[in-house]
Amino acid sequence: MEFTEVVRRRRMVRRFDPDRPVDRNAVRRALGAAMRAPSAGHTQGWDFVVLDTHERRQHFWAATADREPDAWLLGVSAAPTLIVCCSNPEAYLDRYAEADKGWTDRNLDRWPIPYWDVDTGMAALLLLLSAVDQGLGALFFGVPASAHDEVRLALGIPQTRRIVGVVALGHEARRVTSPSLRRGRRPFEDAVHWGAFGESVPGGHSG
Repeated sequence: MEFTEVVRRRRMVRRFDPDRPVDRNAVRRALGAAMRAPSAGHTQGWDFVVLDTHERRQHFWAATADREPDAWLLGVSAAPTLIVCCSNPEAYLDRYAEADKGWTDRNLDRWPIPYWDVDTGMAALLLLLSAVDQGLGALFFGVPASAHDEVRLALGIPQTRRIVGVVALGHEARRVTSPSLRRGRRPFEDAVHWGAFGESVPGGHSG
C-alpha cells in the first residue's frame, strides 16, 4: 500500500471482532516498524508489553476496571491483541550523561519536554500505520491515571517505566464513527505558520 494511502486510511477502530485473532508475525512486523521510530540521542527508551492471550488481556482489563462496561469498553476489550507502550526516563538521563552528551548531573530540568514520552508516542504511531498497511484495525488509548499502578502490578512493569498508552490490534467488526469527528479537520492554513507564528502560507495550500 502506498504511504499516502496508509495515512489516509488511518483511523481509530473501536469495535473489534473477538473471533479473528491477529497473527503473531503481523504483530512482530508492527513492532519492528515501531522500533524504527526516532528517539533523542538514539536512546530508544521504550518497552512494549504484548498481551495476546485471553488471560493476559483480562489481567489488563481487570486492573483498569473503574466503571461499568459501556459500548466503548465492550468494543475495545474484544481486541485480540493489546500492546502496552511504556517509556523509560532513566534511559534518557543515562544516555545524556554519556561523554558525547555530557549532562552529568542527570537533571530533569534539562528536559522541559519529556522526550521519553514523545518518542514512545512516535513509536505508537508507527504501530498504527503498520496495522493499516497489514489490513488490520488499531486504536491508541490511554490508561486512567488511577489505574497505572494496578496495571504495572498486573503486568510486572517496573516503577521506572511510564505507561504512555495502549495500542489495540485486531480486525474491525463494525464501523463506529466518533462524534468528535464532527469537528472536522483543522484547515491547513490555520495550523501552518510560514516563517513566523501567524504568517499565512505563501501561495495558499496546494493539497
